[in-house]
Amino acid sequence: MPKLADPKLADPKLADKVAVVTGATSGMALAAAKALSDEGAHVYITGRRAEMLQRAAAEIGPNVTPVQADSGDLAALDRLAETVRQGHGRVDVLFASAGYGGGGQPLGAVTQEAFDRIFGVNVRGTLFTAQTLLPLMGDGASIILNGSAGSDRGLPGLSLYSASKAALRSFARTWAAELAPRGIRVNVIVPGPTDTAAFAGTSEEAKQGYATVIPLGRLGQPEDIGKAVLFLASSDASFVTGSAMYVDGGYAQV
Repeated sequence: MPKLADPKLADPKLADKVAVVTGATSGMALAAAKALSDEGAHVYITGRRAEMLQRAAAEIGPNVTPVQADSGDLAALDRLAETVRQGHGRVDVLFASAGYGGGGQPLGAVTQEAFDRIFGVNVRGTLFTAQTLLPLMGDGASIILNGSAGSDRGLPGLSLYSASKAALRSFARTWAAELAPRGIRVNVIVPGPTDTAAFAGTSEEAKQGYATVIPLGRLGQPEDIGKAVLFLASSDASFVTGSAMYVDGGYAQV
Protein backbone atom coordinates (compact mmCIF):
# COMPACT_ATOMS: atom_id res chain seq x y z
CA MET A 1 0.00 0.00 0.00
CA PRO A 2 1.55 3.35 -0.99
CA LYS A 3 2.42 5.76 1.78
CA LEU A 4 0.10 8.74 1.97
CA ALA A 5 1.63 12.21 1.75
CA ASP A 6 1.90 14.09 5.02
CA PRO A 7 -0.57 16.99 4.69
CA LYS A 8 1.73 19.13 6.85
CA LEU A 9 4.33 18.97 4.09
CA ALA A 10 1.96 20.27 1.40
CA ASP A 11 2.67 23.76 0.13
CA PRO A 12 0.21 26.29 1.58
CA LYS A 13 -2.03 27.90 -1.01
CA LEU A 14 -1.16 31.42 0.20
CA ALA A 15 2.46 31.08 1.31
CA ASP A 16 4.09 34.51 1.71
CA LYS A 17 0.87 36.32 0.77
CA VAL A 18 -0.53 39.31 2.65
CA ALA A 19 -4.28 39.51 3.26
CA VAL A 20 -6.59 42.13 4.75
CA VAL A 21 -9.95 41.10 6.21
CA THR A 22 -12.23 43.84 7.50
CA GLY A 23 -14.82 43.35 10.22
CA ALA A 24 -13.08 40.16 11.27
CA THR A 25 -13.91 40.00 14.97
CA SER A 26 -16.48 37.23 14.57
CA GLY A 27 -18.54 35.13 12.22
CA MET A 28 -17.84 34.75 8.52
CA ALA A 29 -14.96 37.22 8.37
CA LEU A 30 -13.18 35.63 11.33
CA ALA A 31 -13.58 32.19 9.74
CA ALA A 32 -12.17 33.58 6.49
CA ALA A 33 -9.22 35.16 8.28
CA LYS A 34 -8.47 31.81 9.93
CA ALA A 35 -8.66 29.99 6.60
CA LEU A 36 -6.31 32.48 4.93
CA SER A 37 -3.85 32.33 7.83
CA ASP A 38 -3.94 28.53 7.93
CA GLU A 39 -2.90 28.52 4.27
CA GLY A 40 0.16 30.68 4.91
CA ALA A 41 -1.01 34.28 4.58
CA HIS A 42 -0.18 37.02 7.05
CA VAL A 43 -3.58 38.53 7.79
CA TYR A 44 -4.40 42.06 8.86
CA ILE A 45 -7.80 42.11 10.54
CA THR A 46 -9.95 45.07 11.52
CA GLY A 47 -12.73 45.61 14.00
CA ARG A 48 -14.28 48.48 15.93
CA ARG A 49 -13.99 47.01 19.44
CA ALA A 50 -10.49 46.54 20.82
CA GLU A 51 -11.35 43.65 23.14
CA MET A 52 -13.09 41.62 20.44
CA LEU A 53 -10.29 42.41 18.00
CA GLN A 54 -7.63 41.06 20.34
CA ARG A 55 -9.71 37.96 21.05
CA ALA A 56 -10.07 37.31 17.31
CA ALA A 57 -6.33 37.77 16.77
CA ALA A 58 -5.62 35.20 19.49
CA GLU A 59 -7.94 32.71 17.77
CA ILE A 60 -6.24 33.18 14.41
CA GLY A 61 -2.70 32.60 15.68
CA PRO A 62 0.70 34.16 15.08
CA ASN A 63 0.28 35.29 11.46
CA VAL A 64 -2.04 38.18 12.22
CA THR A 65 -1.92 41.91 12.84
CA PRO A 66 -5.04 43.45 14.44
CA VAL A 67 -5.91 47.03 13.50
CA GLN A 68 -8.72 48.81 15.30
CA ALA A 69 -10.73 50.53 12.58
CA ASP A 70 -14.30 51.32 11.57
CA SER A 71 -14.72 50.76 7.83
CA GLY A 72 -17.12 53.67 7.67
CA ASP A 73 -14.36 56.02 8.88
CA LEU A 74 -12.08 57.12 6.04
CA ALA A 75 -9.35 58.30 8.43
CA ALA A 76 -9.34 54.83 10.00
CA LEU A 77 -8.94 53.28 6.53
CA ASP A 78 -5.94 55.52 5.93
CA ARG A 79 -4.42 54.27 9.20
CA LEU A 80 -5.06 50.69 8.11
CA ALA A 81 -3.29 51.26 4.80
CA GLU A 82 -0.34 52.88 6.52
CA THR A 83 -0.07 49.98 9.00
CA VAL A 84 -0.01 47.48 6.13
CA ARG A 85 2.47 49.60 4.16
CA GLN A 86 4.88 49.74 7.09
CA GLY A 87 4.41 46.09 7.99
CA HIS A 88 4.55 44.31 4.65
CA GLY A 89 4.33 46.97 1.95
CA ARG A 90 1.65 45.25 -0.11
CA VAL A 91 -1.76 43.56 -0.19
CA ASP A 92 -2.31 40.34 -2.15
CA VAL A 93 -5.83 39.57 -0.91
CA LEU A 94 -8.59 41.86 0.34
CA PHE A 95 -11.79 40.46 1.82
CA ALA A 96 -13.93 43.56 2.37
CA SER A 97 -16.35 41.98 4.81
CA ALA A 98 -17.27 44.73 7.26
CA GLY A 99 -21.00 45.30 7.15
CA TYR A 100 -23.98 46.54 9.09
CA GLY A 101 -27.51 45.13 9.09
CA GLY A 102 -29.32 47.62 11.23
CA GLY A 103 -32.56 45.68 11.66
CA GLY A 104 -35.70 46.17 9.61
CA GLN A 105 -36.91 49.46 8.14
CA PRO A 106 -40.14 48.97 6.14
CA LEU A 107 -40.98 51.64 3.61
CA GLY A 108 -42.74 54.40 5.50
CA ALA A 109 -40.47 53.98 8.51
CA VAL A 110 -37.04 54.41 6.91
CA THR A 111 -34.96 57.04 8.70
CA GLN A 112 -32.13 59.13 7.34
CA GLU A 113 -29.94 57.84 10.17
CA ALA A 114 -30.57 54.20 9.20
CA PHE A 115 -29.90 54.94 5.53
CA ASP A 116 -26.66 56.77 6.27
CA ARG A 117 -25.40 54.07 8.63
CA ILE A 118 -26.20 51.07 6.41
CA PHE A 119 -25.00 52.62 3.17
CA GLY A 120 -22.11 54.32 4.97
CA VAL A 121 -20.62 51.02 6.08
CA ASN A 122 -21.80 48.56 3.43
CA VAL A 123 -21.39 50.71 0.30
CA ARG A 124 -19.26 53.74 1.09
CA GLY A 125 -17.03 51.78 3.46
CA THR A 126 -16.48 48.93 1.00
CA LEU A 127 -15.72 51.30 -1.86
CA PHE A 128 -13.19 53.34 0.09
CA THR A 129 -11.63 50.26 1.67
CA ALA A 130 -10.84 48.94 -1.80
CA GLN A 131 -9.76 52.34 -3.11
CA THR A 132 -7.53 53.09 -0.13
CA LEU A 133 -5.76 49.73 -0.32
CA LEU A 134 -5.55 49.60 -4.13
CA PRO A 135 -2.15 51.39 -4.31
CA LEU A 136 -0.71 48.55 -2.20
CA MET A 137 -2.05 45.83 -4.50
CA GLY A 138 0.24 44.28 -7.04
CA ASP A 139 -0.73 42.70 -10.33
CA GLY A 140 -2.64 39.49 -9.77
CA ALA A 141 -4.17 40.47 -6.42
CA SER A 142 -7.65 39.33 -5.40
CA ILE A 143 -10.48 41.49 -4.06
CA ILE A 144 -13.46 39.72 -2.51
CA LEU A 145 -16.60 41.58 -1.43
CA ASN A 146 -19.17 40.26 1.04
CA GLY A 147 -22.66 40.31 -0.43
CA SER A 148 -25.88 38.65 0.69
CA ALA A 149 -28.37 36.25 -0.87
CA GLY A 150 -31.01 38.44 0.73
CA SER A 151 -30.41 40.99 -2.03
CA ASP A 152 -31.91 38.46 -4.50
CA ARG A 153 -35.15 38.15 -2.57
CA GLY A 154 -37.86 40.63 -1.66
CA LEU A 155 -37.65 40.39 2.11
CA PRO A 156 -40.00 42.85 3.85
CA GLY A 157 -38.29 45.49 5.93
CA LEU A 158 -34.84 44.88 4.46
CA SER A 159 -34.85 47.26 1.51
CA LEU A 160 -31.87 49.28 2.79
CA TYR A 161 -29.73 46.27 3.64
CA SER A 162 -30.62 44.38 0.47
CA ALA A 163 -29.97 47.39 -1.76
CA SER A 164 -26.62 48.02 -0.10
CA LYS A 165 -25.56 44.43 -0.76
CA ALA A 166 -26.84 44.58 -4.35
CA ALA A 167 -24.52 47.55 -4.87
CA LEU A 168 -21.56 45.31 -4.05
CA ARG A 169 -22.53 42.97 -6.88
CA SER A 170 -22.37 45.94 -9.23
CA PHE A 171 -19.00 46.99 -7.79
CA ALA A 172 -17.58 43.52 -8.48
CA ARG A 173 -18.58 43.66 -12.15
CA THR A 174 -17.29 47.17 -12.75
CA TRP A 175 -14.05 46.82 -10.79
CA ALA A 176 -13.33 43.47 -12.45
CA ALA A 177 -13.44 45.22 -15.82
CA GLU A 178 -11.40 48.19 -14.64
CA LEU A 179 -8.68 46.12 -12.97
CA ALA A 180 -8.47 43.28 -15.50
CA PRO A 181 -5.46 44.84 -17.28
CA ARG A 182 -3.53 44.38 -14.03
CA GLY A 183 -4.76 40.85 -13.51
CA ILE A 184 -6.55 41.88 -10.32
CA ARG A 185 -9.60 39.69 -9.83
CA VAL A 186 -12.74 41.02 -8.15
CA ASN A 187 -15.53 38.73 -6.99
CA VAL A 188 -18.35 38.79 -4.49
CA ILE A 189 -19.25 36.09 -1.99
CA VAL A 190 -23.01 35.74 -1.56
CA PRO A 191 -23.84 33.98 1.72
CA GLY A 192 -27.29 32.75 2.60
CA PRO A 193 -28.60 32.53 6.18
CA THR A 194 -25.51 31.70 8.24
CA ASP A 195 -25.24 30.79 11.91
CA THR A 196 -23.40 33.89 13.11
CA ALA A 197 -24.09 36.61 15.67
CA ALA A 198 -27.26 37.44 13.71
CA PHE A 199 -28.74 34.29 15.25
CA ALA A 200 -27.40 34.89 18.77
CA GLY A 201 -30.05 34.01 21.30
CA THR A 202 -32.11 32.11 18.73
CA SER A 203 -33.25 28.69 19.90
CA GLU A 204 -32.29 25.56 18.01
CA GLU A 205 -35.96 25.04 17.24
CA ALA A 206 -36.18 28.49 15.68
CA LYS A 207 -32.97 27.89 13.70
CA GLN A 208 -34.50 24.72 12.31
CA GLY A 209 -37.45 26.81 11.25
CA TYR A 210 -35.16 29.11 9.28
CA ALA A 211 -33.43 26.08 7.79
CA THR A 212 -36.68 24.86 6.22
CA VAL A 213 -36.42 27.58 3.54
CA ILE A 214 -32.93 26.38 2.56
CA PRO A 215 -32.87 23.46 0.10
CA LEU A 216 -29.94 21.78 1.88
CA GLY A 217 -31.91 21.91 5.12
CA ARG A 218 -29.47 23.70 7.38
CA LEU A 219 -28.05 27.12 8.15
CA GLY A 220 -24.64 27.90 6.72
CA GLN A 221 -21.64 27.83 9.03
CA PRO A 222 -18.96 30.55 9.08
CA GLU A 223 -16.43 27.96 7.91
CA ASP A 224 -18.49 27.43 4.73
CA ILE A 225 -17.90 31.06 3.86
CA GLY A 226 -14.25 30.92 4.91
CA LYS A 227 -13.56 28.07 2.50
CA ALA A 228 -15.18 29.95 -0.37
CA VAL A 229 -13.13 33.07 0.38
CA LEU A 230 -9.98 30.95 0.43
CA PHE A 231 -10.83 29.56 -2.99
CA LEU A 232 -11.35 33.02 -4.51
CA ALA A 233 -8.19 34.31 -2.84
CA SER A 234 -5.98 31.52 -4.19
CA SER A 235 -4.62 30.64 -7.61
CA ASP A 236 -7.29 27.92 -7.78
CA ALA A 237 -9.60 30.76 -8.90
CA SER A 238 -7.14 32.34 -11.33
CA PHE A 239 -9.76 32.41 -14.12
CA VAL A 240 -12.62 33.68 -11.95
CA THR A 241 -13.44 37.39 -11.89
CA GLY A 242 -16.54 39.57 -11.91
CA SER A 243 -18.53 36.68 -10.49
CA ALA A 244 -20.92 36.11 -7.62
CA MET A 245 -20.23 32.91 -5.67
CA TYR A 246 -23.39 31.83 -3.90
CA VAL A 247 -22.68 29.98 -0.65
CA ASP A 248 -26.29 29.72 0.41
CA GLY A 249 -27.38 26.09 0.38
CA GLY A 250 -29.58 26.90 -2.59
CA TYR A 251 -31.52 29.63 -0.73
CA ALA A 252 -31.53 32.10 -3.64
CA GLN A 253 -31.28 29.48 -6.38
CA VAL A 254 -34.04 26.93 -5.97
